[in-house]
Amino acid sequence: MSFHVTPLPPHLSLLSSLAGAALKAGEVILRIRAEGMTVAHKADASPVTAADLAAEELLRAELARLLPGVPVIAEEAVAQGKGEALGTGAAPAGTFLLVDPLDGTREFVGASGEFTVNIGLVEAGVPSFGIVLAPAVNKLYAGVTTPAGGGAFLAGLDAHPDFWTPIRCRPVPEKALVAVASRSHLDPQTSAFLGDLDIAESISCGSALKFGLVAEGRADLYPRFGTVCEWDVAAGHAVLRAAGGSVCRPDGSALPYGRTQEDYRVHGFIARGAAA
Repeated sequence: MSFHVTPLPPHLSLLSSLAGAALKAGEVILRIRAEGMTVAHKADASPVTAADLAAEELLRAELARLLPGVPVIAEEAVAQGKGEALGTGAAPAGTFLLVDPLDGTREFVGASGEFTVNIGLVEAGVPSFGIVLAPAVNKLYAGVTTPAGGGAFLAGLDAHPDFWTPIRCRPVPEKALVAVASRSHLDPQTSAFLGDLDIAESISCGSALKFGLVAEGRADLYPRFGTVCEWDVAAGHAVLRAAGGSVCRPDGSALPYGRTQEDYRVHGFIARGAAA
């Protein structure tokens, strides 16, 4: 599972490097999954495996090499009380990384291949680079928005590993929307929200793959009212933003990042395709 894209303009070279780091983590995850693993549980009762820990260790090393000095806020380190800035009451530096080494651990432990490696780079409070890799289904979403330019891409790693296809959100229609929702965490408030809309199709999906479906125009809306963490959202937000979509709080306000004082928790969001 690998790819190489050349030549790239300067604003895409980091995106390619971040994708390479995610691919290395994906290889570790798939190897451990094939070998079998024991599932433990964290203090919040969520599952964790050796794959989560090994992938995060690899990613921290890779990201330190690619972006030396940039703080890395990673799920398992924060769960162990080791995350940068955790507990200080102050937000991390203006530029920092949010990493979920294995998003969708329940899908990973089960039969589904709908788990991802998420890397998001936040600059001035907004996700600017995002990688969402689904190693078991050979899909990689990537997105970047910078003053020099940007774009969102989908790489089908099994078919054309050297080619990234540009993707864009489709305009969100007023009726007959296609919605995507969590396979494992569908909460009553999200169900009620969708029940008030004209939904033509509802897709159940695991992990940050849901952001990718909106980014490539296969879905219009991804609401989530349950509590998640910033590393669950940042990478997908960056991809969706680069594809012309948006992610905001349920009240329509901007989704903040780097909230150390709240342990990086996000109390719901709505991801949408392009404005009509």
